[in-house]
Amino acid sequence: MSRSLFFVLALLSLIWGGSFYFVKILLHDFGPWTISFLRSACGFLTIVILMVVMKKPFGFKQIVWIPMATMALVNTAIPWALIAFSETKVTSTMASVLNATTPLWTLTIGILFFKAVSGRMQWMGMLVAFCGIIVLLDVNPETFVSVDIIGFLCMILATCCYAIGAQLSKRLPGSLSLYQITFGTLLSTMIGSGSVTFSVESFSLSAFASGSTIGALVGIGVFGSGFAYILYYYLVKNGGPEIASLVTYLIPLSAFVWGYTLLDEEITWSLFFGMILIVGGIFLTGKKDKKSVKQTMAV
Repeated sequence: MSRSLFFVLALLSLIWGGSFYFVKILLHDFGPWTISFLRSACGFLTIVILMVVMKKPFGFKQIVWIPMATMALVNTAIPWALIAFSETKVTSTMASVLNATTPLWTLTIGILFFKAVSGRMQWMGMLVAFCGIIVLLDVNPETFVSVDIIGFLCMILATCCYAIGAQLSKRLPGSLSLYQITFGTLLSTMIGSGSVTFSVESFSLSAFASGSTIGALVGIGVFGSGFAYILYYYLVKNGGPEIASLVTYLIPLSAFVWGYTLLDEEITWSLFFGMILIVGGIFLTGKKDKKSVKQTMAV
């Protein structure tokens, strides 16, 4: 791996790992749907500026807006709100580890509903990752589980939304550029989450006078939902999907650093060991059986 790819990979993991920290900061002033709205609005403005500067076409007529809006709501607006709500119940590091199970649920939902092909390595990886989820619950005879079960389940539900959204994204026209997909996704998310925000939540404009609030919005919106997509697509284009997928394993580690150093969150044995099992299981699900590889090569 070249130095530039390694730098971009590390930077992306820090940005996305920091998103859980930024959510925790924003929860002092805003509700979950408001955070989803502000996050998408900042990301949308960022991508618009980038597309104008880089002279990328917006392609309003090319975008099929109903499938785009459906995918955006399921894959972005709803999970972002769920993540924010879950962080009112669990730590940011716990949320980041559970977020790493997204590939697991993507594979599971693909097998159950979209006829995805799986092999022994995938099933083994799913078993290991599910064991990691059980470890995270820290089952004990006194309180049964040591984490807030509502926050835990909301985080799992958010990752399931990501999994379903990944399947829905495959139905978007292949002619759309990555910039157009990002533009359409963030615009739809901003409108969808904004509609809920102004219907059920309220916030004070005085919150924007806080330097920490502005910093968190820049971190999660401009960087986490704007520049991060460009960095990710850079990895895909120049390093391939395999290199880009490494960010999945690094995000929990960077979130650990953010949470431990800036939020004084405790790193328990169950959290650390559960993360190892989940990341290891996700790694196994990405491996192909030797038999299937040979068959593919023979064809």
